[in-house]
Amino acid sequence: MPDPNGFLRYDRRLPARRPVPVRIMDWREVYPPAGEELIREQATRCMDCGIPFCHDGCPLGNRIPDWNDLVRTGGWDAAVESLHATNNFPEFTGRLCPAPCEAACVLGLGGQQPVTIKQVEVEIADAAVARGGLRPQPVPAPTGRSVAVVGSGPAGLAAAQQLARAGHAVTVYERDDALGGLLRYGIPDFKLEKRHIDRRLAQLAAEGVRFRTGVNVGVDVTAEELRAEHDAVLLACGALQGRDTPETPGRALRGVHQAMAHLVAANRVVAAAGEGRPALATLPDGRPIDAAGKHVVIIGGGDTAADCLGVAHRQGAAGVHQLDLYPEPPADRDAARDPWPTWPWVLRSYPAHEEGGERVFAVAVQEFVDDGTGQVRAVRIAEVTVEKVDGRRIVTALPGSEREIPADLVLLAIGFEGTEEQPLLAQFGVTRNGRGAVDARPDWQAGADGVFVAGDMHRGASLIVWAIAEGRAAAAAIHAYLGGVGTLPAPVDPARQPLAAR
Repeated sequence: MPDPNGFLRYDRRLPARRPVPVRIMDWREVYPPAGEELIREQATRCMDCGIPFCHDGCPLGNRIPDWNDLVRTGGWDAAVESLHATNNFPEFTGRLCPAPCEAACVLGLGGQQPVTIKQVEVEIADAAVARGGLRPQPVPAPTGRSVAVVGSGPAGLAAAQQLARAGHAVTVYERDDALGGLLRYGIPDFKLEKRHIDRRLAQLAAEGVRFRTGVNVGVDVTAEELRAEHDAVLLACGALQGRDTPETPGRALRGVHQAMAHLVAANRVVAAAGEGRPALATLPDGRPIDAAGKHVVIIGGGDTAADCLGVAHRQGAAGVHQLDLYPEPPADRDAARDPWPTWPWVLRSYPAHEEGGERVFAVAVQEFVDDGTGQVRAVRIAEVTVEKVDGRRIVTALPGSEREIPADLVLLAIGFEGTEEQPLLAQFGVTRNGRGAVDARPDWQAGADGVFVAGDMHRGASLIVWAIAEGRAAAAAIHAYLGGVGTLPAPVDPARQPLAAR
């Protein structure tokens, strides 16, 4: 039973981040490991709340109070087992998820700071490695059925592991040169060092999952060939179509790029350095894209923008401005707008923000300014108001508020428009909906018999916990489709949505 008084004895506390002057000189993770005393203290804050709403905040259904109490009492092996019962990759979610479970913590209802659920999760996941590694689970007798998983992000890998552990032969196809999806080249190492991915891939390989990299399904291998070789196919290709602003004057200037182009290039340089190979940050066509010595403007206020900010600092930018269309959020939850336990609109500062740069709220870019040679030299912005009218966003510039910000490199981090238009869609007989995603029937099939869809490709750009949850649920549906014995856990259905006020 949890300690009902723990939250009264201990305040919320996280391990101190690595000092800014030190960490911007390398690409290692910002947070050092927490000591066992600190993490046990924080786990003790998980109260005996009766109805743990953190379960509802997390689509995986993580048994959060259970493993918090196991950490409190020193039962680390049992905590590892309890965490992995619902989450294939807690070392990913504990580092990358924004923690809707913490927003739903019952302590928040009483005006207290929530339990540090994410940090406890990370420490349990790391304890699994320290206490004997990520041991492969015994695979039952083969079923004789085969599944192709297209995409090696968290949804695809979670599904692959679940299906392999059920005895099916699983092959994961990845068009990039390395596995992991956005985890590999989209997430900077200062948030997720790639050794964590490699450990999990080794575990999956030991459990029988086969990997084929450098294979663009729909181009290098056709859907017909894939379906002839496998009994079912899961499409988990992500939602990589970046939102753009083609109507903004000057968008075509050199130096204006999608944020992911910058992140991928930077991650490739870090990966090459780890392998002892020299590399420059370049676009696919070979053009350089590096913030070193440049005035950088990042457009957008979310996770991707913060990732670009941290990368720009480490590349040696001369200065960075981050622009947000909306006004500065409040520091605390507005209960009238976002009642507990929903996800609140509050000011979120990432480690990258304490490293430097300036945040500018309630502004919109009016023009990317040409230096006379086709290269951007500045962005012209204006203060704006934003309001919703009949469900549409109306942005109004305030007269006389325009000004210029120097810019040698502009990064668009304004969201994603769904999965990319690519040959495999037509070949598999599936289409994108109005949101750029692929709809799924209640059994996770995507409109063609034996073809399933999960993760961001189905949901649109979302959280890593949703990707893993959908991968697990789709695996359960595929297992049933193949006539597998018993059932696999299915934490969500295709229509499930996050907690929201109605």
